[in-house]
Amino acid sequence: MPATLGELADRFGCDIQGDPSVVVECVGTLSGASINAISFLANPFYSSQLKDTQAGAVIIEEHYKEVCQTPALITDNPYALYARVAQFLHPLEVVNPSIHPTANIAIDSKISGSVAVGANAVIGSEAKIGESAIIGEGCFVGPNVTIGSYTRLAPNVVLMPGVVIGERCIIHSGVVCGSDGFGFAREDKLWIKVPQVGGVRVGDDVEIGANSTIDRGTIENTVIEDGVKLDNLVHIGHNVIIGAHTVMSALCGVAGSTIIGKRCMFGGAVVVVDHLTICDDSMFTFHCTVLQSVSKPGTYSGALSADSSKRWRRNAARFKKLDSFIKPFRKDP
Repeated sequence: MPATLGELADRFGCDIQGDPSVVVECVGTLSGASINAISFLANPFYSSQLKDTQAGAVIIEEHYKEVCQTPALITDNPYALYARVAQFLHPLEVVNPSIHPTANIAIDSKISGSVAVGANAVIGSEAKIGESAIIGEGCFVGPNVTIGSYTRLAPNVVLMPGVVIGERCIIHSGVVCGSDGFGFAREDKLWIKVPQVGGVRVGDDVEIGANSTIDRGTIENTVIEDGVKLDNLVHIGHNVIIGAHTVMSALCGVAGSTIIGKRCMFGGAVVVVDHLTICDDSMFTFHCTVLQSVSKPGTYSGALSADSSKRWRRNAARFKKLDSFIKPFRKDP
């Protein structure tokens, strides 16, 4: 969807440097953009590319105005503005209301007339699907599932019975939402399965990445609040609550009954053990293992960087002796 810089500035409330009649049609990187593209500079690491960019326009902060020779949108947050401009120039596909003849839809389901249902999708008894939703090819929408308006399921998503998904969500391929939580009781040498009778409730504007899994609660619901963004291959255990606008990168895992606050950020491969409480505005860097509740907002780290195997083995051996080394300095016995 082509637009002039002037139109973009008016729409998103930012300043212009240069010709407001410049037309852009798409987005691109500083180093690879063509004359019909708009790019952005959010990381100073790429500032050297600004003077040579072939982009028709760029999005920059105020302090780059003097060195920028390209027509520009000026803002305090270039990356956020870029995201909004990219959404405008590259809008989601328009929903074409249709039901593929191979879809299997229960007669008592309630589906808006503006919904698109792809080939081989299955929609169970008493499922409810709101306006302009998309159910991709091969999706399974179980009995009593609720899907809000404008939510999009990519091909091969599984929503088990009773799952509730809010409005304007994006659920990527391979997601399984509402499978049984990992609940077993020990009796002598045997494990007895604990029935998982809770559900999963997902709020509005949530995005769940490919091949992620969210387990249903044991008794009460697993809850993903509004605006949460989960990357690919994230696992959320039963009865977990994730607060609004929290984000998790790929390979994170959260064990059962943990409560995570609002606006938290998790780097890749962070592991959170069960029954913890994480306060609002907590940030965890790559590969942390969170073993205790966190009550104070801040940034937390806990992974050692890679080293040569020989030195790592020596240091690992020394770490095991750390307690005996410290013991002579303790006042307690």
